[in-house]
Amino acid sequence: MNPTHLLPDDAAPPDADPYLLRVATYNIHKGVQGVGPARRLEIHNLALAVETLDADIVCLQEVRAMNRREASRFSGWPDKPQAEFLAPEGYEAVYHTNAVTRDGEHGNALLSRWPIVRYSHEDMSDHRFEQRGLLHVELKVAGVNVHVIVVHFGLLPASRVRQAIHLRRYVAREIPLDAPVLVAGDFNDWGTRVRQLLGVDSLNALEGPRTLTYPSRFPVAQLDHIYARGLHPLSLAAPRGRIWSRMSDHLPLIAEFRMHGALPESRF
Repeated sequence: MNPTHLLPDDAAPPDADPYLLRVATYNIHKGVQGVGPARRLEIHNLALAVETLDADIVCLQEVRAMNRREASRFSGWPDKPQAEFLAPEGYEAVYHTNAVTRDGEHGNALLSRWPIVRYSHEDMSDHRFEQRGLLHVELKVAGVNVHVIVVHFGLLPASRVRQAIHLRRYVAREIPLDAPVLVAGDFNDWGTRVRQLLGVDSLNALEGPRTLTYPSRFPVAQLDHIYARGLHPLSLAAPRGRIWSRMSDHLPLIAEFRMHGALPESRF
């Protein structure tokens, strides 16, 4: 992982079953919803939503570190970066910028109950009109090093294909073959091409009933995915309802896994 940031590995593990891993991915739309005068700040509701997810690992996209225009418009704009603001008590937060704009920046983030060993970022921009990147975080989960990659792929089909190939090469280069891997995020993929490309390297997409995530008000597609290698999948779900549809244009996606070394209880 290069560049690499090392963090202290001194946090206590959760009290819950250490072999059960609950993972969520959520595109939070920069914490703001609506258009024009109807724009409203949702970051405070999102903080409650993230806590409600009760996930050990939360992968976030479209997270703002800062934005001068939005901070001046909304009186309730947080006085800290959104990743830190959204992290429930006891979680560690990691953020890295993907895109720099005139008024600020935004990127990917990861919130974790488990200790963060190290993290890094790699640029995945395919052209100058879309700034994209991957956030790679290595966690210590029940004594096992688990690698989590948070991504937000591009809007163009050809870009997504190249980014999927980039991701495959990154995993092959940076992550040991025997290490558990999770890749989660907004893949912007309305078809199956990305899934096919990642499946070549045994990064398998979790699939299940009622997991459509976009648009949140009337979901017709699953643009958000969680891929896994070296973990037993147990369940997959996307919560629905008026509250969830108000906070972002995406719904969160939640998966549960059983770590190797413990027998899987079920498979969806």
